[in-house]
Amino acid sequence: MKIYRSLLLILALVACGSSESRSEAPAATNPSTAAHPTPTYTYRVINVYPHDPEAFTQGLVYLDGVLYEGTGLEGHSSLRKVDLETGEVLQQQDLPAQYFGEGIAVLGQRIFQLTWRSHAGFVYGRERFDLQQQFSYPTEGWGLTHDGKRLIMSDGTSVLYFLDPGKLTAIGNVEVRDERGPITRLNELEYVEGEVYANIWQTDRMVRIAPKTGQVLGWVDLRDLLSAADRVRQVDVLNGIAYDAVGKRLFVTGKWWPKLFEIELVPR
Repeated sequence: MKIYRSLLLILALVACGSSESRSEAPAATNPSTAAHPTPTYTYRVINVYPHDPEAFTQGLVYLDGVLYEGTGLEGHSSLRKVDLETGEVLQQQDLPAQYFGEGIAVLGQRIFQLTWRSHAGFVYGRERFDLQQQFSYPTEGWGLTHDGKRLIMSDGTSVLYFLDPGKLTAIGNVEVRDERGPITRLNELEYVEGEVYANIWQTDRMVRIAPKTGQVLGWVDLRDLLSAADRVRQVDVLNGIAYDAVGKRLFVTGKWWPKLFEIELVPR
């Protein structure tokens, strides 16, 4: 078991889970040192739910009482439907072994899933997870969400791309910036009440973004969310944001994390 998990860790280090080529991107700007810093938030834990510690979480969506989750690593990538309360996987579609799964979005009766370096995305039927379409894009695939009309995609840079969900072609983009400049390593995305929330890869922070302008509206410090006791086993970075638009609940987790957290943002 230890050997198996070590092999997974090696895979993660050479892929997008830990410290592969993504490390070429400069670290995200630290707003706390700016002359007029962007508002910052900490968190309050509302509920804690079990999460599959074998899930290398790349995308997360909450809709109609269940979670949809995309996982990564070549040979281990999948699309899942998950029971929030128990963490049980209710439905799963594995990706072909050559693909490294990335962000997902659920729009209407379709599920969209990106892959990392293959320039390939997939469209599934929401009910049966049946593959309906494959599409391509020129960049790497990282995070994915939607605003009800457009898909919103990240590629690890400071740019968010807007895609037509019908034609699956780019229809615009915006650079994400705070008062100190561009914010890179934008990873998993979630659309929350008119804003885009993004994990900043390899950090314990999220950023809140105005999608029209790319302006950073706030930073969220999520350090110490996963306790030292939960880190005795192998875990990776914070990644995975989901929002219950009906219940106004915000969920976060990470790659190989044994827990998923419902949190409330608290102004600092």
